[in-house]
Amino acid sequence: MGKTYERIDGRLREFIEAQPMFFVATAPLAGDGTVNLSPKGLRGTLAVLDEHTVAYLDFAGSNAETIAHLRENGRVTLMWCAFAGPPNIVRVHGHGEPVFRDDPRWPDLLRYFPDVDPGPHGLRAIIVVRAGLIRDTCGYAVPLMSYDTDRDLHGRRFAREDDASLSAYFAGKEHVAHSIDGLPGLPLPLPPTPAR
Repeated sequence: MGKTYERIDGRLREFIEAQPMFFVATAPLAGDGTVNLSPKGLRGTLAVLDEHTVAYLDFAGSNAETIAHLRENGRVTLMWCAFAGPPNIVRVHGHGEPVFRDDPRWPDLLRYFPDVDPGPHGLRAIIVVRAGLIRDTCGYAVPLMSYDTDRDLHGRRFAREDDASLSAYFAGKEHVAHSIDGLPGLPLPLPPTPAR
């Protein structure tokens, strides 16, 4: 029922790019550490960079578990489910890395997201994932659900922040600079937003 792929291309790439949401799973190395699973959405915030690499925009939030786990060990799984159309689940298991605003790769990576204005969302990192294993499975038990539209709440909430107030917001959150398990999370204060 499942199939392993050598690369992200053709119909597999089309499927990934067409999904309005996906899931990100990470974990610390410690056996008793907290496993994290995060839903991600907003159209245009995920891009296939090449046949083995995907990236997504990591926006402001009240924790930074994914960033902390990636900084510690890099292990990550991304998953897309077909909630409409033919059933399908695609997983990309690989090695991820948070690229922060002061990284020289930032401007080039940001060009992969031409239809997204990151300003209102408090963009704090670009997560780059290099695939090690690409698989799909049937998805027969995934329910059929309709996609109406993206919520605008995130953009409305963080549009009123600038770099200084966003850094203060993050500093006030218990699990942004450090994960639930105490791993280094988002480096603070945030570097200034580079010109696009």
